[in-house]
Amino acid sequence: MNGLAKNELSEILIDYEPFLETLKGAIRQAQVKAGLAVNRELIMLYWQIGKGILEQQAKQGWGSNVIGRLAEDLKKSFPEVKGFSARNLKYMRAFAEAYPECEFVQAAPAQITWYHNCTLLDKVKDAGERQFYIMQTVQNGWSRDVLVHQIESALHTRQGKAITNFSTTLQKPHSELAQQILKDPYNLDFLTLAPEALERELEKSLLDKLKDFLLELGSGFSFVGSQYHLDVGGQDYFLDLLFYHLKMRCFVVVDLKITDFKPEYAGKMGFYLAAVDDQLKHQHDQPTIGLILCKTKNRVVAEYALRNSQNPMGVSEYKLSEQLPAQIGAALPTIEELEKELGMPFKLRESESHEPDGPSKQRKN
Repeated sequence: MNGLAKNELSEILIDYEPFLETLKGAIRQAQVKAGLAVNRELIMLYWQIGKGILEQQAKQGWGSNVIGRLAEDLKKSFPEVKGFSARNLKYMRAFAEAYPECEFVQAAPAQITWYHNCTLLDKVKDAGERQFYIMQTVQNGWSRDVLVHQIESALHTRQGKAITNFSTTLQKPHSELAQQILKDPYNLDFLTLAPEALERELEKSLLDKLKDFLLELGSGFSFVGSQYHLDVGGQDYFLDLLFYHLKMRCFVVVDLKITDFKPEYAGKMGFYLAAVDDQLKHQHDQPTIGLILCKTKNRVVAEYALRNSQNPMGVSEYKLSEQLPAQIGAALPTIEELEKELGMPFKLRESESHEPDGPSKQRKN
C-alpha cells in the first residue's frame, strides 16, 4: 500500500480526522470573521454617506430632491455596486440621524446587517428600544424575520419580567441570567385553543407547534421531553415539559396551568425541582429552575408564594390569540346562509337600524 503498512495507515487516519475537523473549524471561523468585517465596513460606509447628506443639507439648504440626483450620479460612477438607490440613500440619512455617534455605530449597529438596521429604523422609533433589539440580535443571531417577530410581539416589554425568587435562591451572575431568560407574558398567539381548553390540550398544542414555542421561549432552550417520567419513592410523577438551557447549563421545568396562579403550585414545583436535581442534574450543571405558566396571576399572591421557597422558580402568564380557532370559524354559518335559513335579510335597512327597541315592524314586500 504505497510503502505503508496497514497498521501505519490506520494510525495516520486516526490522527487525520481530528486534524481535518480542526482545520475546518478554523476556516469556518475565519469566514465568519471576514463576513463580519465586510459587513462592518459596509455599515460604516453607509453611516458616513448618510452623515454627509445630513451635513450638506443643513449647510447648503438642499432639499430632498438632491438625494435622487445623488443616486443617479453614484450609479453612473459605480455601475457594478448595488445599494445606491434613492430609497437606500434615504435610509442612510435616517441611519446617521438616528445614530449621530460614530463610536456607538461601530460598537452596536455595525454588528448586524444593513437589512436588520433598516427594519429597526422602520419599526422601532425609541432609541433605547432599538439598542435592546440590536443587542438581542447580536447575542442570539436572529434572522430578519425573527427580529420582526420579536418587535411585533413587544419583546422589550416582556423580557425578564417574570415574577421570580432567583435573587435569593441563585448566586450572581447566574441569578441575573436566569431572570433574563424568562418573560411575562408569553405570547402564544400561534395556538388556536377554545377558552375551555384543558391543560393536556394546551400541552399538546405547544408540542404540535414546538418550533414556534422554542422561538417564544428564546435562545438556548433545548427540548428534553413532555410528560417526563420521574420515579420518586416508588411513585410515578410526570413533568409537563422539560427543557435544558444550553447557556445556563441547567434543566428548566415548565408546569402548565389553565387557571389563575394558586400558592400550592409553588410547592408542587419545588418538589419537581428537587427531584430533577437529584435524578437528572449533572455534577457541573447549575440548579434546575422552574417556570409556572398560568392563564392569569395575582402578582402579590405570586410574590408571597415564592418568597420563602428554597427552589428557584418563576411565575408568568401566557396570552392566546383572540381569534377563533380555524375549525370553529369554519363551522359558523355565513350571513347568506343565515338569511336563507331565516327567510329574511340578516342586516336591517339603515332606516330601521337606528330605531329604539320595540315591537318589530311588518316587513314590506
